[in-house]
Amino acid sequence: MQNHKQLSINDFIKICNRIAQEKGWWDIERSDGELIALMHSELSEALEAMRNSRPIEEIAEELADCCIRIFDYCGQKNIDLEDALIKKIEKNKTRPYRHNKKF
Repeated sequence: MQNHKQLSINDFIKICNRIAQEKGWWDIERSDGELIALMHSELSEALEAMRNSRPIEEIAEELADCCIRIFDYCGQKNIDLEDALIKKIEKNKTRPYRHNKKF
């Protein structure tokens, strides 16, 4: 693998999806809902790690797991997440302070 500091989001997507395919995670069909729930479960694990005052490295690992699931999904579904992120960041720059929301 090339230097991780030089990888784009789309590079991570390709890598994560390739590994998931090699490890058999796409051998059976799963619904989009199930795949989104698995992403969500990684965030729940990060929250539990925080609640239990686990080391920041363990929290980071759970957040990385969520990113890996998202990247894998995007790779399988041919979603250009990198482009979507750039567009969303630009959109957010134009939004009002706290998007006029209380929380």
